[in-house]
Order: sequence, then structure tokens, then C-alpha cells
Amino acid sequence: MDKQVLESSEERTFQYQNSLPSLPVPPLDESLKKYLDAVKPFLNQEEYQRTEDIVKKFENGIGKELHQKLLERAKTRRNWLEDWWLNVAYLDLRISTQIYCNIGGPGPFIENYWPPKEGTQIERACVNIWHTLKYWDLLRAEKVAIERSGNAVLDMNQFRMLFCTCKIPGVTRDSICNYFKTETEGECPSHLVVLCRGRVFAFDAIHEGNMLNPPEIFRQLTYIQKRCHSEPDGPGLAALTSAERTKWAEIREYLIDLDPKNLTLLEKIQRSLFVVCLDDSSPHATPENYTEVTRLGLTGDPTVRWGDKSYNSIFFSNGTCGAFCDHSPFDAMALITMLSYAEGKINENEGKWKGSDKVRDIPWPEELVFTVDQKIMNEIGHAKESYYKKVSDLQLVNYAFISFGKALIRKKKLHPDTFVQLALQLAYYKCHGRPGCCYETAMTRRFYHGRTETIRSCTMEAVEWCKSMLDPSASACQRQQLMLKAFAKHNKIRKECENGKGFDRHLLGLLLIAQEQGLPVPELFVDTAFTTSGGGGNFVLSTSLTGYTKFGGSALPMVHHGYGFFYAIRDDRIIVTCSSWKSCPETDAEVLCRTVFQCFQDMLQLTVTAQL
Repeated sequence: MDKQVLESSEERTFQYQNSLPSLPVPPLDESLKKYLDAVKPFLNQEEYQRTEDIVKKFENGIGKELHQKLLERAKTRRNWLEDWWLNVAYLDLRISTQIYCNIGGPGPFIENYWPPKEGTQIERACVNIWHTLKYWDLLRAEKVAIERSGNAVLDMNQFRMLFCTCKIPGVTRDSICNYFKTETEGECPSHLVVLCRGRVFAFDAIHEGNMLNPPEIFRQLTYIQKRCHSEPDGPGLAALTSAERTKWAEIREYLIDLDPKNLTLLEKIQRSLFVVCLDDSSPHATPENYTEVTRLGLTGDPTVRWGDKSYNSIFFSNGTCGAFCDHSPFDAMALITMLSYAEGKINENEGKWKGSDKVRDIPWPEELVFTVDQKIMNEIGHAKESYYKKVSDLQLVNYAFISFGKALIRKKKLHPDTFVQLALQLAYYKCHGRPGCCYETAMTRRFYHGRTETIRSCTMEAVEWCKSMLDPSASACQRQQLMLKAFAKHNKIRKECENGKGFDRHLLGLLLIAQEQGLPVPELFVDTAFTTSGGGGNFVLSTSLTGYTKFGGSALPMVHHGYGFFYAIRDDRIIVTCSSWKSCPETDAEVLCRTVFQCFQDMLQLTVTAQL
């Protein structure tokens, strides 16, 4: 993942899509063995014995039958999990997905050419937008480099979802609309939507066959900003996307019934390339502390975010920026690849536009004026109130650990991602006095439409090592040996997961087959061990590496007593975003993050001491 996007000429971005291998179904006995291994840290001897009996019974009974049915399903599909995962993980959710599921993060531009500075919002926005439009152009021409892991080609399908994509709320299940097309496939929408002070505007990014240049985009955004700053605020319709899904679906239907023109306007937003958010806040930001930008990016003003859009590009009034995305159509790495491309180009040009200043006579942006009534206005008010109440409970920190990074960890012949995961296990153990069940994202993109598998980082090996670190009688040598065992185990699990040999998605498949067949839920899934170890979305630590890039980002904790823990590993630093809920007395994101930083030092110390 280290390689920047290349504008490759010889290979086409999507050319191998049809030759990617299908997502495999792992053997049942192997998955169950791995599951038993994963629940061990959370059970005493007696409980483990009970769970082992349940698993054996499952393997020889209903499990065998469900597994056969899963194999049948996999015969007719290139990815047996895809539709299921989309529905269960995202589209069936009825909570506010904008708050609890969306992903977002800060732009790292403050570290180079764009330190926070009032009055720079529009000039920076137009440069950033232009580079993003160039990426869209490359993608349409299929000139974005195919990503690989080693020699294996990775699935590129998620890149189609970066542009012209939006989630539509449904009464019982949402859906995703994607209007992106490559040049060979045909016409693709080319307009942008801009949200500012409760109002919605749109303008085309192409005029007479040529893309708008930054001075032209500047003209459009300035027009919008001037109008918004000199006229009353708009109704803030976008806030409705932050409501609970069924509620939003019902309001949306009401809105369309009120005036069919409203549907045309909603479709204009859905089809747009992406949404540009002009936000009046000025979050404080330094290269060591991105907390405020990240918090506002994820949970800022809901009237200037379209929560269902696959990409909201946020520009704050002091020239800092962020990204905010619906998580259902893609995972973070596709977005990060695009953002890294733009960042590279921005730095190459020292944050400036060095081209022509010529501004053509292009049509002014049009305002999308919705027909609203008192009921809609009340609903918007209610949505905002409910949103602020929920997000005020969020505790979030985004700090840089600057003592060392990937370079030194690799020099010690350790895997940097595993290094962070084990530091987190130790920190959680120190803060809470027990092991913390942990979900780490593994990427399964070497398979057709592959997305993710769960790496369960809290292994017996990790726990044994944590215990040794807290045991004053353990020697440095013992601690180091246990640490290396924990590293080896984690690396092994990661590899298995990436190669389609994880067990969490397999178990989910077996559960869903049972549900589809109207069978009772197998005992394995109602056993307390299943939930205690994180199954069914109960992981106390929800974590992901956002790559070896400058882009960090975050999602919120999976459970009320849990943490979100996301990190980017650079050569000289590790940037961590940690979140928790204030209303939970036993969690504290600030304390956990500081403890992790201390654990980084302790682990490095161990590699030094034990060598003596």
C-alpha cells in the first residue's frame, strides 16, 4: 500500500475485474478451531469446556448442514458474502448511520503548505477540488493504477463508488445509488453540490467539454459564499440525513409528496460527483494534534454535510479541511488512495495553482430550493437537536506520537501494524485490568468484490505477554520471548484473513443461512462466549490501520463501553485517533491514547534491553 497512485498507461484500472478469484468458503472444521482459539482469552476453564461442547455439537449437527448450503450459495456467486454484508453491516441498520457508521478524517495539508489561516477557505478549496476532479477524470479513463498486494492484483470495484454515489433511506432497508461510468461505459454526471449556511447549490464541473480550472471554481464558490453571507440562512435540509433511517425515509417520502420538484432536487444531490461543504468553524490544528478538525469533520454542523453521500469534502473557514463519508459503498483505503493522490499534487505545486488565470463565461451556480412546510421545518429542528445531543457525548482525541515510526520498527524486524495492535492490547489491559476483545480490519480485496475480514487481535499469546509486562517477577528476556510469540501469532492471523481463511465472515454466513431458511438460531450464536469475545458486533476495541500514509481517520466505537482506535503509521511517527463515549464511566479515550503511547516506548525498550 506504500506506492502512490500511478497514472498508468499500459494497464486499465478495471481490466482484471473479471479474472479475480471468487471469495472462498473456508473448511468448517478450520473455522471452528480458530473460533475456539479466539474465545479462549475471555473464558475460564469451565466456560471454555461448555463452549467447546457447543461447538462440537454444531460441527457435527446443524453446522454441517448450514455449511453445505453455504457452499451451494457460493457455487452460483463470485462473492457469496457481498449482498449479505452490505445489508447486515450497513443497509439494514435503523440507527443514525451518519453518527454511528460514517467515517471521516482530517486533511494533513497543515503540515506543508496550508497552515490554518483565516481567509484561505475558498482558494484552498478550489485547488483541492480541482485535483480531485483530475482523479475522477483519470478514473473515468481507467488510468488509475491497479493496486497490488505483493504480486496479487486487488479488486478495484470500490473506486467506482468514490464519485456519483449516494445512499437512499428506506423504511426497512436503505439502498445505494451509483451513477459513475467510465468513458467507455458512457455519460457520467459531472456536477458538484455545495452546502453552505443551510443552503444547497450546484454547478457543473465541465463547461463546453473542458473541466473548470481553479480560478473558475473559485468564481463559483465565491458567488455561493457571498450570497450565503449576505442573505438569510437556508432551512438546513441536509440535517435530515443525520436522523434515524426509517424516520428520514418517511420524511423524504413526505417531502416528495409535498412537491415532485423536491425529488428532482434530491436526485441532483444523489447523482453529484461529491459534496463540497463550506463550514464556518475554524478548528485548531497542529501536526501533533488534529483533535478538533477530526471531531468537527466527523460530528460537525449537520446542515452542511450530506450524511448519505459517499464523499463530503469539508473546508473550514480557517483553510483546514476534512473528509466525511458514508461507509456502506467502500472501505477507507479506496478514499485514502484518492486523497493521497490529491495531496501529492498539492505539494508538488506548493499548494498553489500555477496554471492559467483565464476565467470563461460559465453559468453561475444554481440554488436547489426545496419546497418545505412547517412540518419539514419542525423535523429539521428536531433532527438537529437530536444530533447535537448524541454527538456531545463523544470524546475524541487525534494525536501524533512523534518519537519514532515505521522506520525504526522495521529496523527492529517487527511488523509496524502488529506493533500498534499489541501496544493497544497492553494499554487496554493496563487501563481495564482485563483483555479487550478487538476487531481489526483485514482487507480481502484479492478476491472479487472482496472487502474485509475480522482479525481478532486479542489472542492468548497477546494476553500472556500483557500479563508478563505487568508481572514484576518476569524478566526482560521472558517478556521479549512472549512478545515475539504474540507478534508471530498476529502476523499469521492477518495473512490467513487476507487470504480468505478468517472465520468471522464464515460464521456470519452460517447464521444468515439459518435465518434465510427460517431455522432457529444455532446455540453457538446465543452462547455468551460468542458475544463476550466480540461476535455479533460486540467488539470493545474497533480498530483499523489507515495505511502507511499521511491520512488518518476514524469511525466511532462499536459498543457503548468501547473505543474506536484508528491509526496511520508514517516513517517517523504514528498518528492515532481514539474515541469513546463520555456517558460511559469506565472508558476514557484520552487516557487510553496516552497509555498506548507509553506502551510504544515500553515495547521499543524491550527490544533494546533484551538484546543485552
